[in-house]
Amino acid sequence: MIITRNYLKDLVYQVNGAAIEVHKSIGPGLLESVYHQCLKKELELRKINYSSELLIPLKYKGYDLESKLRCDLFIENNLVVELKSVNEINPICEAQLLAYMNLLNAPIGLLINFNVKNIFYEGQKTLVNEFYSRLEE
Repeated sequence: MIITRNYLKDLVYQVNGAAIEVHKSIGPGLLESVYHQCLKKELELRKINYSSELLIPLKYKGYDLESKLRCDLFIENNLVVELKSVNEINPICEAQLLAYMNLLNAPIGLLINFNVKNIFYEGQKTLVNEFYSRLEE
């Protein structure tokens, strides 16, 4: 399958829809781990393939190093999803997501914060990197 920007936009739309459904069902104020479990179930119900707590490979100067880095969800081997349940997203959260995207060669990432009133307007941010710019429409 050839991955295109349109495919990834649709995938982000589907995952955002799943996150909105979780947020509508259980609301804000819970631990990140609770949202993680619920979102995994919602992705399964929607038949969206994912890996959870994926160990991120780390290469340094040609060496494979042991890493304890894990992304919350890696969807369809292209979309990195980082979940939060915090009062405010800090720039370090975006930096973490971009680093995971680069280490996984993933063109797009989604940062979702469940601790908001309206997840659609306040709780999600999509990030892209240089891998995305290389894709066809």
